[in-house]
Amino acid sequence: MKKLTTLLAICALAPLTLAACGGDDEEEPAAEEPAATTEDPAADSAGGETVAVSAQPDGSFAFRETELDAKAGSNVFAFSNPATLGHDFCIEQDGSEVGCSDLVTEDSTTLEADLEPGEYTYYCSVSGHREGGMEGTLTVE
Repeated sequence: MKKLTTLLAICALAPLTLAACGGDDEEEPAAEEPAATTEDPAADSAGGETVAVSAQPDGSFAFRETELDAKAGSNVFAFSNPATLGHDFCIEQDGSEVGCSDLVTEDSTTLEADLEPGEYTYYCSVSGHREGGMEGTLTVE
């Protein structure tokens, strides 16, 4: 009888012991995915933002985006090239180069540019790529 009482006591206390060993049942909130274009908190007073842009993954002479929008001020262009063919991301206005990123292959890079309101052209400066259609319009407000 004493063995039965001890066994019942152990069985009765086991769930309490296991519950005390477990962590809390609350789950961590899932991290949100960043938007393709997000405001840069450090650039609030000067305008500007981070703008995502990428080359087509199939290696063609094309960006995924044919038009981009940005705020006037200091901007960061996050350029991604998933293709095995090298590309870069350059910006010009009225025929004058504003800036150009590094050439990347299956990688990403950034270009920082302080932009005034207006229309700009972005393009890939690799020989023949822009002529092949790798360019777009950037509108800065």
